[in-house]
Amino acid sequence: MKSLPHQYNVTATGAPTGTVTLSHAGVPDLPTAPPVEFGGPGDNWSPEGLLTGAVADCFILTFRAVARAAKLEWSKLEVSVEGILDRQEGVTAFTAFNIRAEVTIAAEADSAQAESSLQRAERGCLVSNSLKATMHLETVVHQAG
Repeated sequence: MKSLPHQYNVTATGAPTGTVTLSHAGVPDLPTAPPVEFGGPGDNWSPEGLLTGAVADCFILTFRAVARAAKLEWSKLEVSVEGILDRQEGVTAFTAFNIRAEVTIAAEADSAQAESSLQRAERGCLVSNSLKATMHLETVVHQAG
C-alpha cells in the first residue's frame, strides 16, 4: 500500500435528462441514473446502489487483508448489504447498512478465527468508517468439506 494520504478524483457529467456519466482515470466510464424509487429507469447503477455496493466491496477487500495477516485459509466470501434510506429531521440519508457476510473456510481452519476476522473487517472498512449510518453485521462461517 502506498503511504497516506491518498487522493481519488472522479468527474460526473450530466444533462437535464438521461444518465450521468462517472469518469475516473484508467477505468471505463460508468453510466448512472436515479433508482426506480426516485422515478428513475432502474436499468443503471445509481448513487444509492454504488454507495451500498462500496460498503460490500470494501468489506471483502478489508477481509482479504485481515485474513491474510491472520493466515486464515478461506475460499469464498459473499457479502450482502441492505442500505436503509430514510428521512429524519428534514434530511434524507442512509441511516443504516445491514451487512451479511458468509465465508467458507478450509476444513482445518479455526471458525473462531474466521468470526474474529469478519468482525475485524467490519471495524476496519474505510468506507463504513467514513459514513454516519449505523452498521449491523451478521456473520455466517461455513467449514469446507
